[in-house]
Amino acid sequence: MATKKTPSAPPVGASNAIPAETHQTAATNEPVLTTNQGVPVSDNQNSLKAGERGPVLLEDFVLREKITHFDHERIPERIVHARGSGAHGYFLPYESAADLTKAAFLQNPKKKTEVFARFSTVAGGAGSVDLPRDVRGFSVKFYTEEGNYDFVGNNIPVFFIQDAMKFPDVIHAVKMEPDRGFPQAASAHATFWDFISLTPESMHMIMWVMSDRAIPRSLRMIEGFGVHTYRLINAEGVSRFVKFHWRPVLGSSSVIWDEAVKISGADPDFHRRDLWESIERGDFPEWEFGVQVIEEADAAKLDFDLLDPTKLIPEEIIPIRMLGKMVLNRNPDNHFAETEQVAFCPANVVPGIGFSDDPLLQGRLFSYLDTQLSRLGGPNFHQIPINAPRCPMHNFQRDGLRQMGVLKGRVAYEPSQIEPAGPRECPVTGFRTHPEAETGEKIRKRAETFADHYSQARLFFRSMTPPEQNHIASALAFELAKVEIKEIRQRMLGHLQHIDAALHDTVGAALGMEGTDIDVTPAVKPRDLEPSPSLSLITKAPSTLKGRKVGILVTDGTDALLLESLVAAIRKEKAVVGLVARRIGGFTDSNGSMVEVQHALSGAPSVLFDAVVLLPSADAVESLVQEAAAVNWVRDAYGHLKAIGHHAAALPLLEAAAVTVDSAVVDVEAPKGIRNFVAAAKKGRLWEREPALRSIG
Repeated sequence: MATKKTPSAPPVGASNAIPAETHQTAATNEPVLTTNQGVPVSDNQNSLKAGERGPVLLEDFVLREKITHFDHERIPERIVHARGSGAHGYFLPYESAADLTKAAFLQNPKKKTEVFARFSTVAGGAGSVDLPRDVRGFSVKFYTEEGNYDFVGNNIPVFFIQDAMKFPDVIHAVKMEPDRGFPQAASAHATFWDFISLTPESMHMIMWVMSDRAIPRSLRMIEGFGVHTYRLINAEGVSRFVKFHWRPVLGSSSVIWDEAVKISGADPDFHRRDLWESIERGDFPEWEFGVQVIEEADAAKLDFDLLDPTKLIPEEIIPIRMLGKMVLNRNPDNHFAETEQVAFCPANVVPGIGFSDDPLLQGRLFSYLDTQLSRLGGPNFHQIPINAPRCPMHNFQRDGLRQMGVLKGRVAYEPSQIEPAGPRECPVTGFRTHPEAETGEKIRKRAETFADHYSQARLFFRSMTPPEQNHIASALAFELAKVEIKEIRQRMLGHLQHIDAALHDTVGAALGMEGTDIDVTPAVKPRDLEPSPSLSLITKAPSTLKGRKVGILVTDGTDALLLESLVAAIRKEKAVVGLVARRIGGFTDSNGSMVEVQHALSGAPSVLFDAVVLLPSADAVESLVQEAAAVNWVRDAYGHLKAIGHHAAALPLLEAAAVTVDSAVVDVEAPKGIRNFVAAAKKGRLWEREPALRSIG
């Protein structure tokens, strides 16, 4: 029987310190962790590798059993990423990338490659809402002339864990608690923070998930990342490490938390609807695809281990080289047949793309295929049209559940004299694994180069603008306040102390837990790294209305000429106008014309728009100020820091909503008023307004 691990000595003056590495071992009379066959497990933290930084070994039956069981826990819904939206499109390279890779789809700037992209939340089920605080999956299937290449990533460039052995644990922790079946699609509960507080390697990812990145404005406005380090190999066999990136042409944008909560109630399908409608009206979402390239000789010069999936490379150190653009221009014909049945796997690569020894990636290469065998009914899921390659496919794999082909011939093997013309391997064009010498003992151990869990978390937080830092603090206070176990909250405060003292103090004060930390001893002392402004959404936010939505509140008698001028100015910026009236049947303008509207006030709160304009007639204002929906429409727009256009007749409505005039509250009847409103709306939000409106916690 194993004995309990002895904690490291607490800091001076601390009576309840815990070590940063909290691998929990069984004490006398406590149960020992075993496999499903009853075999005692010696290490539940690390995969079996060839040396500390070597590849994961297929021999690791503990890892394979654990992930296999996890992959088959839900039938048929995806265990993670169940809530998804998808679209068809194409990818076109800017120029040949032959210096980096021999992958055919990255060679010809005149040749389009068909793609299908799927975006998803992680924690919730297929029937959950679009806007929980969560990671967003970002996956793209390229139907290339050399076979299917699957990019399987997220909208956050790092992950919670460093080894695939822990993937079932982090997902079990964030999913609804098994005894009570809630909460759905939420991380604000005890089991998640219990796991996180005992897993220091998660601290960098936690900063991202508590940031505005986890509540995006639109799927059209999220970035995508490969998370892991991959290889690109050119025709000469030269290999380079790369990090993959997707950048939305519209720019990245998020909502704020109060908005996310209200959107989820007003329109649970907010993201799915937004993506669908933008494609239907011809405003096709676009992303640029790029790479950070690292020569193998330079990898060791970085101040972290390139194989560690909880780390990123700041763009200020290695810029992104853009390789091409993806355009999504067609909605699915059938959500189930395409978006639901599409099967991605990071092991699906083409010649010219390879893997690194990242232990989380190595486990994913096994896990995704295994999951599809369960979800899609056996080994022939590649025959489902959305998954089928567009290039010729020939092999000797036969039969199996749901075999749809009628495969003719006597021979289902090679070599064969009976059928010498059958498909054969091709050393020239076939996929070749990049040769890499591997030495090392068979060992379950985390490399020491993976041990710095706080420096990049500190880097991320200190790269944010003050509003973004406040949002992270508010998110932490909100989530931890939902955790009823005091020790978990205390332990998380101990971690925050190593990320940023001001963040720690703010969250501690919001929880009313000043001075109650459980001290955490870092495995490696955190370092102060140079801030990376490129990590901030606000810093790099474009000044634009393109792809955004402006809501205009109208009533009978609304000034027809002013409305016409406003709509023209907004559409000139390639934004969408939504007219909102009391009744969906429309309104009669000042010219006596009946005008159709897109929204009824009761079903279209201002959270659905990026900016708003108030154009009620003078006769209608008296009744509007008595209507809660109208007052809240204005109050929420102001509270969510949006630009508000108005004319003189709307002033009583502004007063009823307690709106204080500032630079983003614009009289559109004034000289250059419409131009000034558009300029304010293009800035997105007036962050200077926020401190007076809400406090942290």
